[in-house]
Amino acid sequence: MTKAELVAKISEDAKLTKAQAQKALNCFIEITTAALKAGDKVTLVGFGTFSVVNRTARIGRNPQTGKELKIAAKTNGKFTPGKALKDLKAKPVKTAQKAKAPAKKK
Repeated sequence: MTKAELVAKISEDAKLTKAQAQKALNCFIEITTAALKAGDKVTLVGFGTFSVVNRTARIGRNPQTGKELKIAAKTNGKFTPGKALKDLKAKPVKTAQKAKAPAKKK
């Protein structure tokens, strides 16, 4: 589902205009981002928790050359699903199968 599809579904279910639904979704994103930048958690009971994770600096390795390189410390956002999402029974995703090469004729 894309952001536009989410806005359309919110506007339909909440009986809002698409502009109002877009504004509400953008407001949620901005407030959540601001809270995470401030180091706070955003918990939506039954849905999940948005939090901040600090990753320390470390030494990595270039897989092509094998040469060591420094990976800087950084801060990332993290989402931990709540019980309702963990217990969700989703349909299995079908993966595209590679086309098999035709058998060689002898």
